Amino acid sequence: MTVSTNETKGIREVKTDLFGDAIDGNLTSDGEESYEDFLKLYEESFKSFSEGELAIGKIIAVDKDYVLVDVGYKSEGLISIHEFKNENGEVNVAIGDEVEVMVELWDEEEERVVLSKDKAAKIKVWEKIKEIYDAEGTVEGVIASRVKGGFSVDVGLQAFLPGSQADLRPIRNLDEMVGKSYTFKVLKYNRKRSNIVLSRRVILEEEREKTRSKTLETIEEGKVMDGVVKNITEYGVFVDLGGVDGLLHITDISWGRVKHPSELFSVGDNITVKILSFDLEKERVSLGMKQLSEDPWASAAAKYPVGSKVGGRVVSLTDYGVFVELEEGIEGLVHVSEMSWTRKIRHPSKIISVGEEIEAIVLDIKPDNRRISLGMKQVAENPWEVISDKYPVGTIIEGKIKNITDFGLFIGIDDEIDGLVHISDISWTKRIKHPSEVYKKGDVVQAVVLDIDKQSERFSLGIKQIQEDPWKSVGERYAVGTEINGTVTNVTDFGVFVELEEGIEGLVHVSEISKEKIKTPVGTYNVGDSLVAKVMNINSDERRIGLSIKRLEMEDDKAILSEYISNSKKPTSDFGEILRENLADQLKGDEEGGDDAAE
Repeated sequence: MTVSTNETKGIREVKTDLFGDAIDGNLTSDGEESYEDFLKLYEESFKSFSEGELAIGKIIAVDKDYVLVDVGYKSEGLISIHEFKNENGEVNVAIGDEVEVMVELWDEEEERVVLSKDKAAKIKVWEKIKEIYDAEGTVEGVIASRVKGGFSVDVGLQAFLPGSQADLRPIRNLDEMVGKSYTFKVLKYNRKRSNIVLSRRVILEEEREKTRSKTLETIEEGKVMDGVVKNITEYGVFVDLGGVDGLLHITDISWGRVKHPSELFSVGDNITVKILSFDLEKERVSLGMKQLSEDPWASAAAKYPVGSKVGGRVVSLTDYGVFVELEEGIEGLVHVSEMSWTRKIRHPSKIISVGEEIEAIVLDIKPDNRRISLGMKQVAENPWEVISDKYPVGTIIEGKIKNITDFGLFIGIDDEIDGLVHISDISWTKRIKHPSEVYKKGDVVQAVVLDIDKQSERFSLGIKQIQEDPWKSVGERYAVGTEINGTVTNVTDFGVFVELEEGIEGLVHVSEISKEKIKTPVGTYNVGDSLVAKVMNINSDERRIGLSIKRLEMEDDKAILSEYISNSKKPTSDFGEILRENLADQLKGDEEGGDDAAE
């Protein structure tokens, strides 16, 4: 290559201006090689870049706003200081460091260059994304935030992870994934639109398929395996055994009672199960957890013999009784009839609640049927066994009325036993329609023990029996033929009821009201009227007294007739004598008839 003296001089002057004496020392008059080196340096000194191009530069200065970078151009490039700050706002850069940059702005006329370190890094990322996509590789990224339809992922650039591609199954709490790092597959990208779509599900499916194949090779009935709870339903738990799902039915979770699997498990729990059955064609796996331990009913008969006292926790209440858990897998039933010796319990909830600890006696056990019958009342002594010794028949007791019913009074005797005074045993004489007419709840009364029936658990009392039956001596107070004064208490078509004393009534039958025949006394007599009658008959057993008004009238008529006969003079004719004899015979007949009626 031939260069004129003037051209050489010009190059040297330019060289001297650009590079100084150090470069000038490299030029000799020895030949072409030194000249070629100089020319190369000269050409590099006028090196130019295109906007968007990457370059390697060296940091030559750092101030509070910018970093100056030498990229081999006659003017240094500027980069904002913010591109060199870390998360804490600290500047991590030193003079002499090399940095890869992108030319944002190239103004040759004004000799001004604007550079960007961040954009250079992003260009590298796009190149990396392309390489990964072409090679069907994977990329690491951090889920930055939730966005509509999925997540925003930082892979050096902002990428989009659809919610459907985040996991193998729907995620209940999407916020749990934010801030975590995962490996992703690049589904598609578009650099012009700055769009990158990722998938985590594809990677998980590939891993699951590999694991599933291994699991299917090793799975067999009776094998104990570890798994992860994948889903929970009301009838059981689905467990991931390693790419193969198995069902742990609710009845195979525990030997005990399980209301809902969610009481024991949460999604993601690691559990150990036993393979109960396996259908390779349908890929159905039945799992069991309780089968990992021995059935507690196998030793229940020896552990809970009849008559033994046991303790347990109430786990369920029904209309007919209480279920008590003695241990996990073994429950006994306390029938409602076995809960109390004395109380008539309509529902167990009246005296007991779920979760309560109780003691009971084993009444019967059938391990084959998985049943144990328990009794709560048997823990204490049966008060009916000693009550007859404590209160023999004829004993007078005093107690408070605890309840009043249509048929009688319940009186508290002991804390656990009530005695019944039937309505018929309240009074000898009063006609009581309802016990509340005489007593009220809380009244303290005395009563006599009439009967104790242990088998039927009945304690019969009587109030009227404290006093003697007034009907036993009514014949002494109201002898037949006695004239009595009484008060009308009731008027019926068949007669009039008359009270002789409190509780003692007699009946004047309609036929005994008057000598004249009357159909009904109603209208003739009223309640409260006083009247005089004659006692005709008494039946103490049937508690009846027959009275007669007619007999008093007849006695009055007899008295008048007798006085007339006695005071009449001797008849002056045969007719008079005959008349007198007839009257005497009539008087005698009436007396005999009255005696017959009294009998």
